[in-house]
Amino acid sequence: MPAHPLALLVVALAVILIGAKLGRDLSLRLGQPAVLGELLVGIVLGNLGLVGVHEIESFKTDALIDLFARLGVIVLLFEVGLESTVGQMMKVGLSALLVAILGVVAPFALGWGVARLMLPDHSVYVHVFLGATLTATSVGITARVLKDLGRSKTPEARIVLGAAVIDDVLGLVVLAVVGGIIAAADHGTRVSSGAIAWIIVKAAGFLVGSLAIGVLFSKRLLTLASRLRARGVLLAIGLAFCFVLAYLADRIGLAAIVGAFAAGLILEGDHSDQLQAQIQPISSFLAPIFFVVMGMRCDLATFASTHVLALAALLTVAAILGKQACALGVIGKGLDRLTVGLGMIPRGEVGLVFAGQGLTLMVAGERVVGRSEYAAVVLMVLLTTLVTPPALRYRLTTTARRSG
Repeated sequence: MPAHPLALLVVALAVILIGAKLGRDLSLRLGQPAVLGELLVGIVLGNLGLVGVHEIESFKTDALIDLFARLGVIVLLFEVGLESTVGQMMKVGLSALLVAILGVVAPFALGWGVARLMLPDHSVYVHVFLGATLTATSVGITARVLKDLGRSKTPEARIVLGAAVIDDVLGLVVLAVVGGIIAAADHGTRVSSGAIAWIIVKAAGFLVGSLAIGVLFSKRLLTLASRLRARGVLLAIGLAFCFVLAYLADRIGLAAIVGAFAAGLILEGDHSDQLQAQIQPISSFLAPIFFVVMGMRCDLATFASTHVLALAALLTVAAILGKQACALGVIGKGLDRLTVGLGMIPRGEVGLVFAGQGLTLMVAGERVVGRSEYAAVVLMVLLTTLVTPPALRYRLTTTARRSG
């Protein structure tokens, strides 16, 4: 008698969650970002077939597990949005804005160039998307290093953290534009400059409109929710708001995660901290599923190809050099531009979100990002995430000694 689909799902979730937490613990013990442990556990689980263990191969393609992973990334982006506010974005200053813009434009151009060089037989959509995956910045990793070293209040730290928030917004707009172009191509629609402009207008209009509405009504919404006596009302309304905006973003041709991020960004007020605390357990349950599943979809066999390794190496170099262009945007005397550039390097969970989106995009029945390209992007995310903490620690320690 075959097992019930629900039984298979709960077993899969048990394996994924236990593996994620063990990987997370080991990663933290080694002084590395927690997301690396979850990703590496996924890579191990997804490649057990190479040593003859095939029982969990179905996890990679199971529709219900995929649904949980997609829900996990929506909740994750909602939580990331909650950790930032519109006010913070307005106060970061000209340096942070310039750093963010350069930190998107330069990596995108370099990534596109690497893709064209290494994948000349692939479509322009692959080149554009690989360029887009390099635009992201994982602020959480840099923030942790700065906090551990007691440097989170320095001018350089404020520029990096502020720029990373703007970077997330700009990166999501880039993702929306690239995704819209690819979706139009998949439907056989000629992508003109006017169509690209319209996608940009839709993405910017959605974010700006959402922020404007949020500034006017978010505090009232949270206050109203806090007055209702039913248990968990604040959490329920916050999640409902997230899901509605994710749905609206999808309906106008943007990625659902754009709506989820916008929802978190605009829900600010006296009760936003309480909402953050309540959403954290849900994120701790769902987000690791996303990262483990993303790791499981990375086929280690593809690394036997020197071409894939070369693509990953060049993407990593482009990712690092592209973010060093951020230093040109730092305005002011006495500021350490290299610290800012190093702080913007890690791609972390945000880079994986972009790569995961690539696996869902199709043109003429073929995936825009194939197994080889996806594996190269995952390796780039791993390397940029690993190199940043020690490099940033060394730079901050060195500058502190010199100033002392």
